[in-house]
Amino acid sequence: MHRQCQHFHRRDFLARGSLGFGGLAALSLLQESASAEVHHAPTAKHVIFLYMDGGPSQLDLFDHKPRLDREHGEPIKMKVQPTQFDNVGTVLKSPWKFRRWGECGMELSELIPGIAAHADKLCLIRSMTSEFSEHTNANYFLHTGHGLQGRPSMGSWASYGLGSESKNLPAFVVLNGGLIPPGGADCFGNGFLSATHQGSFFRQGPMPVADLNRQEATAAAQERKLSLLSSLDRQLADRLGKPDAIEAAMANYELAYRMQTAVPEVADLGQETKATQEAYGLFAEYEPTRIYGRECLLARRLVEQGVRFIELTCPSVGHDRWDQHSNLKDGHELNCKAVDQPIGALLADLEARGLLKETLIVFAGEFGRTPMAQGADGRDHNPFGYSIWMAGGGVKGGLVYGATDDYGYYAIENKLEIHDLHATMLHTLGVDHTRLTVRFSGRDMRLTDVFGHVAHDVLI
Repeated sequence: MHRQCQHFHRRDFLARGSLGFGGLAALSLLQESASAEVHHAPTAKHVIFLYMDGGPSQLDLFDHKPRLDREHGEPIKMKVQPTQFDNVGTVLKSPWKFRRWGECGMELSELIPGIAAHADKLCLIRSMTSEFSEHTNANYFLHTGHGLQGRPSMGSWASYGLGSESKNLPAFVVLNGGLIPPGGADCFGNGFLSATHQGSFFRQGPMPVADLNRQEATAAAQERKLSLLSSLDRQLADRLGKPDAIEAAMANYELAYRMQTAVPEVADLGQETKATQEAYGLFAEYEPTRIYGRECLLARRLVEQGVRFIELTCPSVGHDRWDQHSNLKDGHELNCKAVDQPIGALLADLEARGLLKETLIVFAGEFGRTPMAQGADGRDHNPFGYSIWMAGGGVKGGLVYGATDDYGYYAIENKLEIHDLHATMLHTLGVDHTRLTVRFSGRDMRLTDVFGHVAHDVLI
């Protein structure tokens, strides 16, 4: 049988080859700090986003409601919205006690003593809202400002607007604790922005970036290969008018070469003192604490190296993330056991090193939980009023902003939307969210779409 030979041109090879080296991790390096353009004086240079996958319960961590204690087991005495699983039980009190922490007297749960010890640093927002009550859409909305996949993540927008302070590390890094959220990697994608801005996944271990290890027998052999490739690429690029795909592939190879040294060095947590490793929980008996502790410590080291936006995902604790539709007590206790000590250590460490003032920390899930039970001992999704917190980077510490009703169900005071959160985060980085745009599909697109207001009351 006659088979027609299908030619695979070198230009096609280079365009497709640019997708290697850890899923475009190195391409993020192309945007350097020289291209950064701020619209006003920034209060933060970096963002660490502590993403709490699944929706932590504001009622059990951050927003104490005595009415739940008084009416526990009774039908809720207010109008409720349709829930995700259409299972509206009676009022469910929190299984945990709250007390006041810090000089500010912020009321927080006994579940999070490591975080609560830093109450005077926290800007606790109790009036956050979302437009979606289903995980996938809510995750896209939290990350990209749009409820459907395909838009750039907020980390990608930070990279696009400001670039990287490091020549050897990506501008936007996602530290994978083991759970990829509903919605998948599109939560961290570049959308219609250049691939240089997509999130670069760092996994656990001494070589966090996939496919980055040297394949040649010696460094000298690799250098000769790169030199030859560079020469051939430059000739082809000059002949074709320097197309973006080839230019990107050339930079990809060169910067991946630099990452081969930079990534293992920054990921070597053994360089830290034993006391620092202990503080972050690296020797904890509970494995998820060790996993998240390594993420938090690596996040601090990445900040020191100039990485612009770092997102941490949660480790598995044997439950469905923070998504406790049943067995609330066991699920939330294990999640807090995993993240509380490392986050407390991160806040203390950044402050001790003088880095907290230039690093914005954001702790948020995609929504909160209902005040009425699902089944006997769970809570359903609640996007109508929940809590997040920020610290460092120009936000006011020891501040409680906004409020929910007596049940902790609806935001009723200083209501904030996801677009407002994004606008405020960009503002701390010196970026006017209305001016950070890119032309796509016939109009100027931005992270906040045509919405969003900076919450100036939470800023210093």
